[in-house]
Amino acid sequence: MINDIQQEASDRMAKSIEALKKSFTKIRTGRAHPSLLDQVMVSYYGADTPLSQVANVMVEDSRTLAVTPWEKNMMQAIEKAIMSSDLGLNPVTNGNVIRVPLPMLTEERRRDLVKIVKAEAENGRISIRNIRRDANSEIKEALKEKMVSKDEAHAGEEKIQKITDQYIKQVETLLEEKEADLLSI
Repeated sequence: MINDIQQEASDRMAKSIEALKKSFTKIRTGRAHPSLLDQVMVSYYGADTPLSQVANVMVEDSRTLAVTPWEKNMMQAIEKAIMSSDLGLNPVTNGNVIRVPLPMLTEERRRDLVKIVKAEAENGRISIRNIRRDANSEIKEALKEKMVSKDEAHAGEEKIQKITDQYIKQVETLLEEKEADLLSI
């Protein structure tokens, strides 16, 4: 019973870490990376489709992404999708390739991005703590219904706390890495 609660909490916390990693990839550094355009959705025959499913995204150089559509008639739709995304990028069409130059990040913009990253990390910590609270309340409910003993419940809560500490540490590590990445020129 308690092992199931611990396993479920651990699984949910791992998903929170994955969500945090995904949100960190959306916050760009000065370097070009194909994952920068992962969340861009293109209208493809009436359906919103991820950019990676309608075009090839490559790094041309450290400051430029090259997007090559698989169908020539998708050029305008892709360009429009990149412009309307909240990334602040201005694509340039050049024959069969759409080039996406990444502007230099100013010191002030870097500081703003660090604040955003810290807020995302705090949201990750909060979600992990909420999962801990849910797991502990499940254990207390099991104790109340006499499905587990007091000792088992106490040991279960301690284990949940250890799992929580482990995932909070992962959040801190991810935050430090992203912060260092943003502040490096």
